[in-house]
Amino acid sequence: MMRVGLTGGIGSGKSTVAGFFRELGIPVYYSDVRARELMEADPELRGRIENLLGEEAYAEGKLNRAWIASRVFGDAELLEALNALVHPAVAADFRSWSARQEAPYVLQEAAILIENGGYRNLDRVILVTAPEEERIRRVVARDNTSGSRVRSRMDAQWSDQRKIPLSDFVIENMELEATRRAVHRIHRELLEIPGSPGAS
Repeated sequence: MMRVGLTGGIGSGKSTVAGFFRELGIPVYYSDVRARELMEADPELRGRIENLLGEEAYAEGKLNRAWIASRVFGDAELLEALNALVHPAVAADFRSWSARQEAPYVLQEAAILIENGGYRNLDRVILVTAPEEERIRRVVARDNTSGSRVRSRMDAQWSDQRKIPLSDFVIENMELEATRRAVHRIHRELLEIPGSPGAS
């Protein structure tokens, strides 16, 4: 089973691209969604998070996301410590999930796949890009937030220029039909990689 990473900065349109791959029958593992689920459902992981952050990390059995964000963002060491707990759990869950899929390849969608080194465990990486101003416009409209807040979140992520050399494919996501065509082209290329189930 070939495992392909799908990443991109905030507002780049990873979810849109993932949707196009799903239309082609490719299973997509949404790392950020599963991370939140595991943080609530895995008793061992939950205990470690409470030891790190305190019992306030959970409220009425649910992850207290706003409180956690207020603790870790702005504290690089604490954020790194939290990621050191969550990322291995997600990686193990992804491996288990991948083994159960029946497809030529699977996608792992993750916002900081390159920053956290997770890309090294994958066969190929797809990077989704868009101009910064367009990304800010999208997130402001989507999250009803301010441009300055979006930019501060973008500043915490690597730039596209830093991620491009570590990526096998780059999709500039500005026009939907052009993005769809890029997905179909990459899909065909992935199927032709020697050793992949779709290779002729």
